[in-house]
Amino acid sequence: PKFTKLTQNYPNPFNPSTTIKFDLKDKGLVTLKVYNVAGQLVRTLMNGVKDADTYTVTWDGTNDRGGAVASGIYFYKMDTKDFSQTKKMVMLR
Repeated sequence: PKFTKLTQNYPNPFNPSTTIKFDLKDKGLVTLKVYNVAGQLVRTLMNGVKDADTYTVTWDGTNDRGGAVASGIYFYKMDTKDFSQTKKMVMLR
């Protein structure tokens, strides 16, 4: 990829799962985390070094303990050394 970018999840709203795609232009540490509207960490979807490529991650609407989250608005945030972006998604149960 020519640019690092985070795309909008699909489907959105979703139930029972949603797909998040992103591109990395350079190899490096990537974190992809889901937060609730209160800003609390719900789930870490990715935390590691990745090669430059296109990636697809699926979130099944569960928290880091494996429990189902409630319907509502959530935010997913991707961070790399030179990039940070947050997007909104809606979970409908």
